[in-house]
Amino acid sequence: MAPIGVAALTRLGLAVDDFPTRIADLLESVASRIRAMTVDRIAGWVKWVALIPVLLVLVALAGIFLAVGLFRILAEVIGSDIAAYAILGAVPFLAGLVLWLRRNPRLEDRTSGAAEEIGT
Repeated sequence: MAPIGVAALTRLGLAVDDFPTRIADLLESVASRIRAMTVDRIAGWVKWVALIPVLLVLVALAGIFLAVGLFRILAEVIGSDIAAYAILGAVPFLAGLVLWLRRNPRLEDRTSGAAEEIGT
């Protein structure tokens, strides 16, 4: 079988000089497809994974400054730091008391029955 010459390939519409460019374009398109399926998808996640801790720290700092500011305002209005501490301490205490009173007593009965079966 005789090798095909350059003149025969050009008559068929195939440019021999264009072959390296077509291979490079093919490799580039394959690489961009793979990048779109992997790196581009992960890039969005990585951005949010990096931003969420920063946002949480900023929100925590804002909450701390807000709590300190409210305490100082409350202490000025009342005129006593001790009373302000008592009021601010009573809020989570009362919230815990409400949650304690609303607990499910059946769950407590089930766990105490299990403790009696074990013998403790």
